[in-house]
Amino acid sequence: MSQFYDALETRAPAEREQALMAALPQALARAVAHAPAIARQLAGHDVASVTSREALARLPVLRKHELLALQQAARDQRADGEDGVQAMGGFSAVGWGAAARVFASPGPIYEPESRRPDYWRFARALFAAGFRPNELVYNCFSYHFSPAGSMMETAAHAIGCTVFPGGTGQTEQQVRAMQDLSPKGYVGTPSFLKIVMERADALGVPVSFKHALVSGEAFPPSLRDWLLERGVAGYQAYGSADLGMIAFETEAREGLVVGEDIIVEIVRPGTDDPVAPGEVGEIVVTTLNADYPLVRFGTGDLSAELPGQSPCGRTNMRIKGWMGRADQTAKVRGLFVHPSQVAEIVRRHPEIQRARLVVSGEMGADDMTLHIEVTQDDGRLTERVAETARDITKLRAQIRCVPSGSLPNDGKVIEDLRRYE
Repeated sequence: MSQFYDALETRAPAEREQALMAALPQALARAVAHAPAIARQLAGHDVASVTSREALARLPVLRKHELLALQQAARDQRADGEDGVQAMGGFSAVGWGAAARVFASPGPIYEPESRRPDYWRFARALFAAGFRPNELVYNCFSYHFSPAGSMMETAAHAIGCTVFPGGTGQTEQQVRAMQDLSPKGYVGTPSFLKIVMERADALGVPVSFKHALVSGEAFPPSLRDWLLERGVAGYQAYGSADLGMIAFETEAREGLVVGEDIIVEIVRPGTDDPVAPGEVGEIVVTTLNADYPLVRFGTGDLSAELPGQSPCGRTNMRIKGWMGRADQTAKVRGLFVHPSQVAEIVRRHPEIQRARLVVSGEMGADDMTLHIEVTQDDGRLTERVAETARDITKLRAQIRCVPSGSLPNDGKVIEDLRRYE
């Protein structure tokens, strides 16, 4: 059996680039015709002439916070009975019925999933991680609200695997199911895999996993080696709820190989301009997805292009992997927390003058503390603010009242103190 998912992965780079640039004008024209928000983004541009990366770089970047604001504005103006195209801010080219599912990632930002097999394009990432047909895949991503569970399930089905939808939490029940079913592959966050394996050790249950595809949070070398010592080869994939799979790790373990059928640029943070090769910048993606076409979508994630081709034989562009955020958005326990969410917490509590969300902790044990300057406290303010924070971010946060004027005047709303080795 081939070590590659398909022949696209080993094309000559010039052949791939020619195919992408040939498909790009048609994809842009289709997006303009069927996704009103993309038509507004590209207004005044001749999409038929966008046949090179230089021409693509002249189009405006759409950043995640802008997508959120535009979706919210469109929903505020939506008339009763309008379909999902408007509900998703005009970025989706499909509405209810044509979309098999719709998901909500924090913000909320709503994303459609159409009925196309391997819609999120994670199958080649699973294949590179060692997953093969006729295996049982144990899926420990969430199946509600966000698309992570469905991303991996549809990818596993595309390969020819059976999926157990384990979801998150309930570690003892997870261990029991693993003991009964003996799955070969795990998909989920790396921290939860470690938690489950440690629980299995404590219960004296052998773990049947041989390979794992992890995502949703950092995957430090220390944890990768910890898994290898226990017979599990773990690989990481990088993607987003908006775009699906962007890049994936291979057995070469030299950066992440970009997926086929997308165009990745690295731009200078806060601008639309591509950086020089090798320079760290923001990952910007243009997808050829006809159902949810995003053009020059700024992920807010930092990375850099690696020179040359992967020793594994795949010939597409490589990136170093996740290197931080270009903005103040932070990912906590697999979910993004946006500065706008902190602002909404403050808006709901007039007693708060200023706020600063501090994220700290170690791998798999993120702590989130909201420091608030308050004018008055009736003794229950921190409890009410904690409830609001959980409602808005879907995460638990500690609340700490601090003296008025004590928070730094540096413009930071979210401060990420975590360090990974």
